[in-house]
Formats: sequence, structure tokens, C-alpha cells
Amino acid sequence: MMERRRMDAALLVLFLVQLTTALEVPLDLPQPPTITHQSPKDYIIDPRENIIIHCEAKGKPHPSFSWTRNGSHFDIDEDPNVTMKPHSGTMVVDISRAKAENYESVYQCTSRNKHGTAVSNNIVVQQSRSPLWSKEKLKAMVVQEGVSMVLPCRPPAGLPPPIIFWMDNNFQKLPQSSRVSQSLNGDLYFSNVLREDSRNDYICYARFPYTQTIQQKQPISVKVLNMDAINDTMAAFYNETDLFSEEPADERKPTFLIPSGPSSSKMVLRGQVLEMECIAEGLPTPEVSWIKVSGDLPAKRTFFLHYQKTLRIVNVSESDAGEYRCTARNRLGSVHHTIKVNVKAAPYWISGAPRNLVLAPGESGVLTCRASGTPKPLVTWAMNGIPIENSPKDLSRKVEDDTIIFTDVQTGSSAVFQCNVSNDYGYLLSNAFVNVLSETPRVLTPSNKVYQVIKNHPALIDCASFGSPIPKITWFKDSRASTLDGDPYIVHDNGTLEIHVAQARNSGKYTCVARNTLGNYENHVYLEVKEPTRILKQPEYKVVQRGRSVVFECKVKHDPSLIPTMTWLKDDGELPDDERLIVDSDSLAISDVTENDAGVYTCIMNTTLDHDSASAELTVVERPDPPTDLELTDQKKRSVQITWTPGDEHNSPIQKFLIQFEDSLHHRGHWHNLTEVPGSKTTAHLKLSPYMHYTFRVLALNAVNLSRPSFPSRMFKTEPAAPDENPTGVQGLGTEHDNLVISWKPLTGLQSNGPGLHYRVMWRQKLVDSDWTKVTVANNSKFVVSGTPTFVPYELRVQAVNEQGAAAEPQTAIGFSGEDLPLAAPENVQAMLLNSTLAKVHWEPVPARSIRGHLKGYRVYYWRDRSLHKHNPHHVEKQILTFSGNHTHGMLPGLHPFSLYSFNVRLYNGKGEGPPSPTQQFETPEGVPGPPTSLLVTNPNLDSLTLEWSPPHDRNGHITGYTLKYQPVNDSNELGPLEELALPANETSVTVFSLKYSTRYKFYLNAITVSGAGPAISQEAVTIMDEAQPASPFKNISSSFVEDGTLISWEYWGPEKNVYVEYIMKNSEGEEEWQKELVNGSQNVTLKGLKGGLSYRVRLVAQGHHDQPLHHSEELVVSVPAVASRQVDIATQGWFIGLMCAIALLILILLIICFIQRNKGGKYPVKEKEDAHTDPEFQPMKDDDCTFGEYSDNEDHKPLKGSCTPSNGTVKRDDSDDSLVDYGDGGDGQFNEDGSFIGQYSGKSASRETAEGHESSEAPSPINAMNSLNSFV
Repeated sequence: MMERRRMDAALLVLFLVQLTTALEVPLDLPQPPTITHQSPKDYIIDPRENIIIHCEAKGKPHPSFSWTRNGSHFDIDEDPNVTMKPHSGTMVVDISRAKAENYESVYQCTSRNKHGTAVSNNIVVQQSRSPLWSKEKLKAMVVQEGVSMVLPCRPPAGLPPPIIFWMDNNFQKLPQSSRVSQSLNGDLYFSNVLREDSRNDYICYARFPYTQTIQQKQPISVKVLNMDAINDTMAAFYNETDLFSEEPADERKPTFLIPSGPSSSKMVLRGQVLEMECIAEGLPTPEVSWIKVSGDLPAKRTFFLHYQKTLRIVNVSESDAGEYRCTARNRLGSVHHTIKVNVKAAPYWISGAPRNLVLAPGESGVLTCRASGTPKPLVTWAMNGIPIENSPKDLSRKVEDDTIIFTDVQTGSSAVFQCNVSNDYGYLLSNAFVNVLSETPRVLTPSNKVYQVIKNHPALIDCASFGSPIPKITWFKDSRASTLDGDPYIVHDNGTLEIHVAQARNSGKYTCVARNTLGNYENHVYLEVKEPTRILKQPEYKVVQRGRSVVFECKVKHDPSLIPTMTWLKDDGELPDDERLIVDSDSLAISDVTENDAGVYTCIMNTTLDHDSASAELTVVERPDPPTDLELTDQKKRSVQITWTPGDEHNSPIQKFLIQFEDSLHHRGHWHNLTEVPGSKTTAHLKLSPYMHYTFRVLALNAVNLSRPSFPSRMFKTEPAAPDENPTGVQGLGTEHDNLVISWKPLTGLQSNGPGLHYRVMWRQKLVDSDWTKVTVANNSKFVVSGTPTFVPYELRVQAVNEQGAAAEPQTAIGFSGEDLPLAAPENVQAMLLNSTLAKVHWEPVPARSIRGHLKGYRVYYWRDRSLHKHNPHHVEKQILTFSGNHTHGMLPGLHPFSLYSFNVRLYNGKGEGPPSPTQQFETPEGVPGPPTSLLVTNPNLDSLTLEWSPPHDRNGHITGYTLKYQPVNDSNELGPLEELALPANETSVTVFSLKYSTRYKFYLNAITVSGAGPAISQEAVTIMDEAQPASPFKNISSSFVEDGTLISWEYWGPEKNVYVEYIMKNSEGEEEWQKELVNGSQNVTLKGLKGGLSYRVRLVAQGHHDQPLHHSEELVVSVPAVASRQVDIATQGWFIGLMCAIALLILILLIICFIQRNKGGKYPVKEKEDAHTDPEFQPMKDDDCTFGEYSDNEDHKPLKGSCTPSNGTVKRDDSDDSLVDYGDGGDGQFNEDGSFIGQYSGKSASRETAEGHESSEAPSPINAMNSLNSFV
């Protein structure tokens, strides 16, 4: 036992060694043959094509090939129909001179060189067959309705088996259902037959896939009869013919047609498809279901076909063995059938086929042929195609069941070993060689290869190597300071270096070293870690109305070193080839959207290393289609029910339906809204009015808009009836003082309820015991009652009446007869002053009997007679204040102080104003005065200033004095201490002393009455610096030169607002004036008028009041630097262009005059000239006036000699109205009897349009002249 365990451990070690040595040997090294391609074991061929049996192999030296046929050597050279491809074992059979069936055999290919022999599988060659259906005479099938039926197909056996389907004479597939379905063998099963199953073209078709041929069975005729409808004679006849013998079919519980019995069994091979079927008959049609008794059905591998009648399990495994139960049931009962499934297995590899083994002399290794199957397969070995037991003995080789162990192999022991695994259901054959080599290491991965990987993704760097013994791989990075082993690096057994999560720091140069006992080899590769591709802005879900535009955005970030490619898909397919779809670098735009554009759009950004994608859905909406199929039901006197079928909602749910009607009796052609219902309903109960001819239509509303109206329904007429309601809006108003106008809102045709609509108008005086007065009014909505007392209340009624009767008793309204002007004025009118600008007026109300109408309010008329000051004129402008309602007082605002006012009060009603109250007067007290009219500062001195002013315009009382305040202002506009002077009322000027010299002061002056001080007027002024010259308000004047002129800057602290700059040339004479430039409140200005190379004197001026002196600054001398002249292209100068245009215009005018002179005279003596000249060659054109000697009407259209043409020799026609050649519609010219021209020159003759050279016959129009001018220029 211990020895057995040691052997197992050794085998495990050798197995691991084998994994590491299963290498690809470079083809430049000696090696036994390896078969690289061969035809399948079961090789079905098309008999119409040449037979090609593949056998390809590699080896060093290149192997030779031979074939066996049915186990015997097949000499290809002796068969003229068979050839072998050069340097290949592939065999080609030419069937043009032989039958394919002659080559149906079992073939095997052998490939050999001096190091060993490899063999292929046994290739069984069979030709595909599609035999014809055997001829048979099919009788018509006559069956009873409700019974089951089977239509047999029984196709001919083919290779491979045919595909079965049922169709009719028109090649249309016969409909199948849970009642009618096709079985796995191709028969057509009916669980029960119906009358509509009767037909004479049930045809079974068989399609043979290899030959692509279809064979057809003779049509089967089926007639389904109902026994209750057949008389006794026919029934007896059918019974005698024994077409069916059962009683008429009744409902019955299910029974199985296939499979039969309560249970059955089925065998299936591992990896194949398991198909089981249960077809039942019964009435009603049974439903079939499936379960696995011994477990659950494999969800991902299970499919139900043929309306649950077929259970399919793909890729069968041993776990699928067990019992399956199908159940058929209808409402009368159920039936079960159990199928026991056995799973067998042809041989299959457990850990893959044996792999080639490369060993160095003295090494050991293992070949393993590990497979399984049911039943357990048998393993046999061969060496170079010879059973291993018949091969030469070798002490280094030991066979143990499915394993060959090699120990201490030596050079020259290379060979190919065949492993054959077989059982009852198939076999596996595999070649694996043992190649004994001594080889120094080599790295097969190309040197300096660049690997690119996305950041945070795994990086795999190859170091494919070969050597014998197997080289050991070591990795280094950049400086080779240490080997790469351990986190984050993983070195795989095949030498590949893996970085599980690559980062930017992992980029760089990598070196792999392959080393064995015979030497070493190193290779350099590079790794570049790139930034990932990411979609930053994904396309968004869009809902767009048809006909509009939509844009999907897809903004992407990617590594700049990678070239991106943007691809758009629609529904996982290519975008339609439509110019409406415009793909940009980061967007997709669709214009004029249609319903076909709806779908899911995906943007995919691809680089050579990665990609990212995002999707969004486009929903195209449109207003719904109109409803259809309007139907009126449940018709009653005043109601009807309407139903309809909704139209397509176009991806936007219908929110509601709008029902409209047309009354063709009263308003033909006018549609009115009747009612609305929610979008989930398709019916509405409509309440109707009598005496209407209704036609209805329905509109659907979704989020987009209303649909078009549906087609109108049929007309529905309602019977007439008495009115349901009386007129509304009844009112009574008088238009004259002695009448009453009764008006109302008339009923509509919808409200009339019947013919003969009229109104019964009733009235009586209120508060007086009197009877109702009644009149009948038709076709009107008012009635005038005359002879009424003035403004008396009346009770009013208006009742609707038609031929069917009257409406209910109407409600009573109150109205008044006509108004008249008030008779009385307000009494006890008084005014009470509240202050100098506001007064309150009181009055007593006018008695009601004198108002004679609706009291609207009171109006106060008031006006300012004059100011109480003797200097102010009189004022007579009247003002009116209206106080609506029954007021007894009112306020008069905005009065002028110290004034005399007059006023009266009047009442007004709906008719107008009554008489005024007696006019009364009141005086307003004094108020504060307005500001002084003016304030001037004169006589500036070192320490004093004189101020002059005018009294206020609005004194508003007696001026009792003035108050003068003043304070200094420094350069930064800061105010100093305030001084105050009281001045008497009779003064209009004052001199202020003790001021500081050269100082700016601000003065404030206001007037005073007994009511107080009014608003002030202000002014600023400056004391002078000395007696000789006043101080200048300008400081720090400077100049500088900017791009567009000379910039003058300064500081200013004076009070004057009008400041400007003056400049003059430095050496100018005295008569030259200074140039002015306003500065608009700023403290700098750019002078653009100074010429380069000259010097100027510049100064600033501040101008105050017209009688005040000007303030000048010191003069500043500015020398403007000279500017280098620029050479100007004369052709671009305006004067030159204008000159050339003038010359061209002059020439054009001269040519026009010349043209007019040539055409003077009115008539052309054409006829006489033609008689006088038989030769078409006329005198040349006169050079001095550009006129033709004669006119030619030659049939040959010869050009006139001496005619003028443009310089290019071609007469070009233009649209000028001045050229005779452009007149006319293309017809020939016409002339009067005397030869005068009455038509138009055609100008469209082919000869004239194509005339070339100096002999053109076209007239010298101004356009041609211009062409000549253009060619000259």
C-alpha cells in the first residue's frame, strides 16, 4: 500500500512537470509530425461536388502522407480520379468521371517523418441522400367533428434526416395551435377536429439540408362532418363505408395519442439534445404540462415547444437522468405519462487530450490519457501507429493503464504516441509526441514589443520561451535592481508576468531572462498604462414630437495618446442611412423626426484598448389618431349612449376624449363641445336637449394635442318639448324720463326645445297694488313700456313659451323707469381749512324725491380766484373733485397757500348733474415760500464776494426776511464750517466780507414767511488770489501720446461746469483762432486733431455765468512726434476708384448717345434697299458714328461687314433694356408695307448667338460696349 502511495505521489509530480513542459516547439527544430487539421469522423458529402478529405500536419523535417481505405493501404497513384495536394495530405476525389457513392468508405491518414508517425481519426465518408417519396394513392379522410385525427407524413429516410413542415398549395404554413401540432416524427396531430379543418391541401414537405432540396408528399384531403346535419340515408352510407363508426363526438377527458401506455423509457447521450413529447386528444382541447419526478428541470437548458407538448433539454448531462411526467388535462379530467430517461456517454476527456512532451536527455516525463464515459471506456496505446505492445521494448518507457511514464530519456527516443479511448457509443483518438532535444533558451516574444493596458485593469506581459531543459523565467524592471516576484507581480508558469491592477507607475521597460543549464537569453518589452475611456455626459431619454428635431449628447474623456472612434447604434444595429441623422464628434442630431426614428440609441466610444458606451431611448410622440367606429345605443328622449374605438395614441397616452355635437336644425356647420370623459373610457352617456338634430363626433387629447375629429355619427333627432328654462339677465332701465325698457338674454336654439319660441313679458309698478300687464314678444330681446312716471320701481317677469307650452313660472326682477336731472342742490355748504393746502367741505344731502334717479354722488367745483399777495395775478382755472355715493363731505387737497378760493357743490345721477349750490369763498393761510428765483455771485475780491438774488416766484405769504448760509469747499470737495446771515425782506443783494483769498465757497439762500423758511437756492464762487489776477482752478496739467492722439490730463477744483480745452499752433499768427474741445465733466481728453511733427499751445478754460470772467489755465506746449508715412496702394484709394468709375460712366454715356443717333429716323427703307442691292455684302460701318451702312435680312444670316464686336470675338447677350438684340419673344421681326419696323428684333437666332470673329451681325448695344471696355481694362 505504501509503495502504491509513493507511485501516486510520483505520478502527481510527473503530471505537474508535464504541465510545465507542454510547449510549442519552434518549427526550425527537429520534431515528430503533429496533425493540425482533419475532416470530421462522420463526413457527409454533397454528391454534386468533388470530395475533399482534409489531412494537414507539421513537423521537422516536413512529414509525408499516406492513406488507408477500409483498413487497407489506399494507393492514390493508381486511381486517376484521386489526387493529393502538394505538401499536404488532403485528398481530392474528382467525381466528374466517377460516382460519389463509389468512394463511400472509412479513411485514415498517416503522417510520418524520421522522428515518428501520427495518424488521423477514422473518417467515415457518406454521401447525403434525398430520396423521393414513394408513390401512393391517398384516400380522402372523412371524420366526425370533435374526434381526434392524425395525418401521417412518413418521409423517406435521408442522410442526414430531413426537416419536416406542413403547408398548403399556396406554400403557406398551416396554422398550428394547442389543438393542432406537428410531432417529432413529422405527423400532424389534431386533438379534436372542427368544421374549419376541412380542406384538400394538407401537404407534408421534407427539406434535405445538404442538397438544399425539398420533397413533397401527395396532398391529403380532409372533410369534417357534423352527424346531426346528415340525414339517415347519408349516415347509413357513411357507416357502410366504415369511414368512422363512433357516435357523434361529445366532450371527453384527455387521452394520450403518443406515447402510448402509462410509461415509457428513453436513452440519450451526454452532450446531446433530449426531446420528449406528449400529444393528447380530448374535448375541450387538453393542456399539457411537464415535471421532473426525481428533481427540478434545469432552468437554463430547458425549453417547451409545440404549445408545451415537447420538452427539450439541451447539452444533456448525467444529472438529467431520471423520471419525467407529462400531464394533459381539460375540465373533464386529466391523464399522466411517465418517461424514464437514461443518460449514456461516449468517451470524453477529463483534463484534456494528451499534450506533446519535450524532454532533455536524462529528464523524465508523463503522457496522460485521462477520459471518462458510460459505460467506462477502454484505453489503448500505440507508438508511431503500431500498438504499443508490438513496439520495440524501451526500459525508459512504462505503460500503466491511461499513463505512460518516461524516465531518463535519451537522444533518439523521440516518437508519436496514440491514445485510443472507446466504448459502445464512440471513441477518442489523440496523438502526442515525445521529443528529446538539447536546446539553449530562446524567447519567442518579439523584442521591444509595446504592451498597452488601461489603468486599473490587469496587465499581462508575455515571455514565451523555448529551451530544453525548460528555461526558468525571471523578470526585471527598468534598472534591474531586483527581480519582480510578489505583490503586485505574479509570474505564471508559462513565463507571463501579470500585474493585477495596473497603475501609471507600472509603465516602463521590462526585461525577461530565460535561463537553463545550457545558457540564458533576455528580451526587452515595454508597458504603457493608459487612462480609461469614460463617457462624461451620457445621452438622455428624449420625448420628441414628430417633425421636430432632437440631439443626443455623448461627451467623452479618453487618453490623449489613443485615437478614439465614436460609433452610434440604433436598437443595437447600425444607424439608418439617412441624411436627417447627423453624427458629430460628441453628438447625434436627428431632424424632422418620424415615428420610425423611435428606439434606443447607443453611443460607443472605442479606442484600441477599451471602450465605453451609454444608451438613451427616443420616444416619438404625435397627436393621437381620430377615434373610429362611433355607435349610438340606449336611445331615449333626452339621452343617448355613444361608444367609439380609440385611434393610435402614438406613444403619448390619451388623457381625455372630447365629444362635440352639431345641430343641423338650428346651427348647421357649427360644432359645440358637449362633454369630456377620461382617456381610459370609450363610452359616454350624453344628456340631450329636445328639438335638436344631433350629429356627434369625438376627439382624443394627449400631451401633444387634440386629434383630428372622428367621422360624424349618424343623426339622432330629439322630440320637441316646452322650454326647460326662462331667459336670464332680465332688467328694466329707462332711456327717457317717461319710459321703461325691459331687456333679457334670449334663449339659444339649443334651449328653445321646440318651434314657435316667443316670450311672455310681464310688469307692474312696485309698492302699488296693481295687476300684471302682459305682452307677447317674438324675435326680440327687449320691450319698451311708455308713459311711465319718472324713476319708479317696477316688478318684471319674462317667460319662455313655444308650441309645446310654457316654461316654469319665471322669477321676478326689479327695474326702474327712466331718470331725470336732479331738482335740488345740496344745502348748508361749508368749508373748513385744515392747513394752508387742505380744506374740508361739508354739505347736507339732497332729499330723495329731488334726486329723480340713481344717486351717483356729489361733485365739488372749486377754483383759485387769486393770490392774496398784491404782486400775483388772478387765477380762474376750475377744478372738479367727484365723491361717488351718498357722501356729505369731501377733502380739497393741493391748495395754494395765501390764496382766495371759490367753490360750489352739485348732485349727479344717471341722467346728469343737478343745480349748483350757492358759490362760497375761503382764504388759505400763509405757507412757506418757494426758493428765490435766482442767485448770482459778483465782484470777487481777495476777502469778499457780492451776492444778488430775485424774490421767490411763489411767495405764499408776506416775505419777512432771508437767511444766507455759506461754507468753504476744499480741493477734495470737503465742506468747511457753516456761517449764517439773517437778511431783511426788502434787500436783494449783500456783500460777504472776511472771506479767505483764493478759496471756493458754497452759498445757500432761502426766503422766510410767518409759516417758516422755504427751500434754498445754492451757488459756488471763488475769491481771487491777488488784485491783479484771479486764481486758476486748474492744477497739474500734463500731456502724453497714445495710439489715437495726444492725451491731456489735469486736476480741476473750480465751481464752473462748462470746461473745455483750447489749442493753437505754437508759431501761429494772431488772427488764427483757438480750436475748442469739450471735456464733458472728465479730467482728461484725447486731442485727435494735432498733426505729427508740429508744436501746439494748449490751455484749459472754465466758463461760469455769462457776466463772470473766464478762468484760464497756464499754457502747455505740446510737440507731436512725426509719424512715418506708409506707402499706399493707389488701387485701393477711394479717389482713384471714384475717378475710374467716372471715366467708365462717361464712356457709357457716349456709347448710348452714339446708339441713339444711329437709330434716329423712325423707319427703315428695308424693301427699297433690298431691291437696290443684290449683293449681301454692304458698305462697311462708318467709323465716326458707329452706324451700319445698311440692314441685311439675308436668309443665310451673313454677318454685316464692319460690325463692332467685343475684343474676345464673341458676341455675348445680356439683359440690358438698351440693346435691340434682346427685345422680342424669339420670333422674326415684322415690317409695315412701307418697310417700317413694327415688330421686335428676336435676338435669339442661333447664328447671332454663336457668331464669332469681327463679322458679327449684332448691333453695338451698350452692353457690348461695356464688354469691350472690360476687355480693355
